Amino acid sequence: MRRDVFQAIADPTRRAIILLIAIQAMTPNAIAANFNSSRQAISKHLRVLTECELIKHEQIGREIYYQLNANKMKEIEKYLGQLKKIWESKFNELDKVLEKIKKAK
Repeated sequence: MRRDVFQAIADPTRRAIILLIAIQAMTPNAIAANFNSSRQAISKHLRVLTECELIKHEQIGREIYYQLNANKMKEIEKYLGQLKKIWESKFNELDKVLEKIKKAK
């Protein structure tokens, strides 16, 4: 099942996992040590993030290391950048209206 990236980042635990592995690749046990959740719960979060391609894993010896997929994060940044342009445009229009009201008084 392919999940949407925004579904993945909607969960605060998954956002926290992304922040953790943005710094360095980590094993599932190292990730789980940072949370008050079971190892199985963290594994489910890792699976969702992997399905969305926000993170990727690499096996080194017997350990699996998860790391951030920066390219997928750029997709999110691009989408949010488009929204930011829309919001800025609306705020600029509001500023103009408020300025007209202020001058009219």
